[in-house]
Amino acid sequence: MIVEQRDYHVFTGKLVELVRLYEEEGIALQQEYLGGLIGVFTTDVGALSTYTSLWGYENFAEREQRRAKLQTDERWRDFLARIQPLIHTQQNRILVPTAFSPIK
Repeated sequence: MIVEQRDYHVFTGKLVELVRLYEEEGIALQQEYLGGLIGVFTTDVGALSTYTSLWGYENFAEREQRRAKLQTDERWRDFLARIQPLIHTQQNRILVPTAFSPIK
């Protein structure tokens, strides 16, 4: 298993709006294609105005296939057009579990 960590740093004052849009529209659409939602978080200490989601996949090939299908959905492209002006930066990481990790 791999875990994709997606961090979005949003413009100051826009986090509530981004979270609302994801809750009302984005997360259900992503789950339809991506499955494997581990969790969604905001920050309280450190880099504020950050929205983080964690997604689990069997392997990198599965991730690529699922994300490619998501990108073809017109509803997703419309959603992206609405949230992109709120996002300042984005960082993605692929996390690979250690041999002793409870998630494998």
